[in-house]
Amino acid sequence: MRLSPSLTPACLALALGLALSTAGCVYRVNISQGNYIEAKYLDQVQVGMTRSQVRYLLGTPMISDPFHPERWDYLYYFKAGKTQKVDKRLIVIYFADEKVTKIEKPESFLDPTVPKTPGA
Repeated sequence: MRLSPSLTPACLALALGLALSTAGCVYRVNISQGNYIEAKYLDQVQVGMTRSQVRYLLGTPMISDPFHPERWDYLYYFKAGKTQKVDKRLIVIYFADEKVTKIEKPESFLDPTVPKTPGA
């Protein structure tokens, strides 16, 4: 079957229009890694708490360095697929004699924003 020469430009224009209209429809997945920690739980961690109490509130730390057993690092990384915005958080808990001695967190710690639906 052979197309007439007058239809060829129309087919090309249609194919080009279809390709351009679907180019912006790329779905990018959200990337979430590490320990998602809510502010209400972090605010409950206080100096003098035991390791098990901290683990109960915040979960197992992302990094538990065998060379620095007195330090727990809670790391969180979130990259929104739609906007490509990156949110990084680092919370460090220091221990001495199995008790919390120091808590390092971002100055204004707010709950990380994770969309409820994929791609939202």
